[in-house]
Amino acid sequence: MSLIITDECINCDVCEPECPNEAISQGPEIYEIDPNKCTECVGHYDEPQCQQVCPVDCIPKDPAHVESQEQLWAKYEKLTGK
Repeated sequence: MSLIITDECINCDVCEPECPNEAISQGPEIYEIDPNKCTECVGHYDEPQCQQVCPVDCIPKDPAHVESQEQLWAKYEKLTGK
């Protein structure tokens, strides 16, 4: 499952540099997560780094992009070429 940034985002800029897949970018109003690049840090870390650093806890799982652990691993392998 990909993550999503809600409209509670305060644009503090701490999540973007933490994403190992470069899935987070500045959108028109708040930061956004590209569901095609988000692996919830599978393959890189034990927990999503953006969630760990977010001061307002506005990065939940995205119910519109449900993925199993195996699908996240496959996406990680595709993105990294491993």
